[in-house]
Amino acid sequence: MMLDVQDLHAFYGASHVVQGISFQIAEGEAVALMGRNGVGKTSTLKSIMGMETRTRGTVSFLGAPLGGAPSHARAARGLGYVPEERAVFPQMSVEENIRIGALLHKGADQRDCLERAYQLFPILRERRKQLAGTLSGGQQKMLALARGIALRPKLLMVDEPTEGLMPANVELITNALVAATQAGLTVLVVDSSFDLVRQLCSRIYAMDRGVLTGVYRPADFASPDELAATYLGEARA
Repeated sequence: MMLDVQDLHAFYGASHVVQGISFQIAEGEAVALMGRNGVGKTSTLKSIMGMETRTRGTVSFLGAPLGGAPSHARAARGLGYVPEERAVFPQMSVEENIRIGALLHKGADQRDCLERAYQLFPILRERRKQLAGTLSGGQQKMLALARGIALRPKLLMVDEPTEGLMPANVELITNALVAATQAGLTVLVVDSSFDLVRQLCSRIYAMDRGVLTGVYRPADFASPDELAATYLGEARA
C-alpha cells in the first residue's frame, strides 16, 4: 500500500475541517477526492503533506508512519504536492521553474526529469526561455504540474489542476496525468472535471463536511450531473 490514512483530523482555528477520515491508495493507482467547496479536500492534501499545523491521526507512506515529519522531508521520501494556486516563480523562466522541481536529483537524473516534463507538456518546451509570469493561466497550471512531476515523486497529490481552464487545456492536463500514471506514478487528485476523473481514476472518494461519504468507480456514473449529485450529497437521478 502506497498511502494509508487512518482517522485523520485537521483544524483551522476552532473549525474542525477534516473529521476522522480513513482511506488507502495502492501503488500505481489514481484516486479522486471529490466534494463541494469548503468540505475539507484541500486540508486533507495539506495534512498528508505536513502543511497543516493542527492535525491528528496516522498517515503512513510506503509502509512507514510519517509522524511529525516536515513537508520537505516528506518530499524527499517521494511525496509530491501541486497546489491549486499554481505558485510558479514569475520572474524565472519556464525551464528554471521545472529545474527547481528536479533539485532533489543530480546530473543526468535532472536532465531526465526535465525531458519527461517536456514530453508531457510540449508547449513548455516551446516556451522554456519565457518568464513564467507571462504565461497564460492554463500554461502556468501546466508548469506547476510539470514541476511537481519533475520531482519524480512516488505519489503526487494534485489540487484542482483543471479549475477555471478552457476545454483544450483540460484535455492537455488530463492526457499528461494519464500518461504519468501509465508510466507508474501514483496520483491523488482533487478535481471536479468528469472527463479527467473518468479517464484517470479507478476510484472516487466523495467528501462532505469533513467526512468521507462513499467510495465509487467512475463507471458508476453516466454523466457529470449524476456524479455531481453524488458528491454534493443529493439523490442520484
